[in-house]
Amino acid sequence: MLTTVHHHQRVLLLHHSPHFILSPKPLHSFTLKCLSSSSTASQPVTQPPTTNLPTSQILSIRHSLLTRQLTAVEIAESYLTRLRITEPKLRSFLHIADEESILRQAEEVDRKIERNEEVGLLGGVLVGVKDNICTSDMPSTAGSKILDGYRPPYDATAVKKVKELGGIVVGKTNLDEFGMGSTTEGSAFQVTTNPWDESCVPGGSSGGSAAAVSARQCVVSLGSDTGGSVRQPASFCGVVGLKPTYGRVSRYGLVAYASSLDAIGCFGTSVADAGILLQAISGHDRFDSTSSMQEVPEFISKFTSSNILESRPLQGLRVGIIRETLEDGVDANVVSSIREAASHLEDLGCSVTEVSLPSFSLGLPAYYVLASSESSSNLSRYDGVRYGNQVTADELTNLYGESRARGFGPEVKRRILMGTYALSAGYYDAYYKRAQQVRTVVRKSFKAALDENDILISPAAPSAAYKIGEKKNDPLAMYVGDIMTVNVNLAGLPALVLPCGFSEGGPASLPVGLQMIGAAFDEEKLLRIGHVFEQTLKGHSFVPPIVSAGFAS
Repeated sequence: MLTTVHHHQRVLLLHHSPHFILSPKPLHSFTLKCLSSSSTASQPVTQPPTTNLPTSQILSIRHSLLTRQLTAVEIAESYLTRLRITEPKLRSFLHIADEESILRQAEEVDRKIERNEEVGLLGGVLVGVKDNICTSDMPSTAGSKILDGYRPPYDATAVKKVKELGGIVVGKTNLDEFGMGSTTEGSAFQVTTNPWDESCVPGGSSGGSAAAVSARQCVVSLGSDTGGSVRQPASFCGVVGLKPTYGRVSRYGLVAYASSLDAIGCFGTSVADAGILLQAISGHDRFDSTSSMQEVPEFISKFTSSNILESRPLQGLRVGIIRETLEDGVDANVVSSIREAASHLEDLGCSVTEVSLPSFSLGLPAYYVLASSESSSNLSRYDGVRYGNQVTADELTNLYGESRARGFGPEVKRRILMGTYALSAGYYDAYYKRAQQVRTVVRKSFKAALDENDILISPAAPSAAYKIGEKKNDPLAMYVGDIMTVNVNLAGLPALVLPCGFSEGGPASLPVGLQMIGAAFDEEKLLRIGHVFEQTLKGHSFVPPIVSAGFAS
């Protein structure tokens, strides 16, 4: 029998999306009840009025497959067509899977449906994977020349879980080398452009994953978040980005940058898709001792359609807007968008108040001391012997030095030097130890604020996307751009970013992201609030011109 999607008694009603895929066949709205094992192609499907509200592409694909409206091969071919056309401009991917392999996997999904066999929730869904997450069937370079051509012998746990649920990995996305950067300009191979404005950066370090989802080159994607590398590009590219609680998702197979901060996160065009992908990859893993034993909730059951929402569906929830994130240094258009988002939350029934986190500004320097220190240790393994490319040298020390000098880019070298200095004798107490003490203060301040509020909100970045090259030669200016996100990693908390408005100016309006921060392992609440927020936000369509102008069906 076909697999059943577990669902809440409240029905999720999703609407036809005009920007789904390049198929002439219409995609119909549906309820989760349509996905029960009794679904057949002959059953009538409810068709409410078309809206511009975000819909779950994953569930739309699933419905189309199980009701035989589309085949997995047709869906895959549509995305591959879009990918072939847009990729030369966007450069989202470093490696793209062989088309024959993708279509073979799609054919297997179709055969399972024909045989009435169980199909995983991600069956036929094309997934992009950041190139610092290991895949056995494609190179995993972490955006660095030192790993150019490296092919791991195994899949990361997150990738393995995606494949087990029927997901099809379409390719490996571009990133700043080893995740160290905010624009993809730090990649050793190419710079990704922003689908909203090709002269702007997509954010980073997971810029390739964000751009690929924004341009509908894939359905969802995996990224990694050490100090905001999922959330900032989600804001810049107008998509949903979800950074889970530290330990919620196994880090096994994630190329290490700063092990106490790293987390694998999710991108989607809707909160529902990000939540479904998170549910797919979450859970304890014996290969990662830091992965949590916490039970993974049924996130899907919390997604409710706007059609059946109460007039004030978030009544009674307390929201704290972090005062320090709206002060000097933050673009006026960003502040305006966040305040409008706060007003929208009030209209939904939330009580919104300003909260002060006096330690907020201390997080940025503490983060860079800790992250650089951990990276200097983690990257010591790339010596030209055990991993990566090797140069020819007469002496071992020269082999080490030359392999690293030629293999690492300038930003990686800069952070290794900073980290090694902070850990050196005589400076450990002054830098690393003090940064750990600040981390404790940050964690306590977040706990106190979240004891009084259900969630905290802030911008995801001080500005909308900026021009390619604008900050490339000014590392400190680029570091300051992480001020909105790094504290969350220091505290190990979950955070959700979703588009809430636009920053006017220039040839095109650029999206602005709202960051919602929750208590540890309370992704369920974040997803519920985020889903209601996006389903009720009127007047905005977060579909970039490259999609709406050239690919509307």
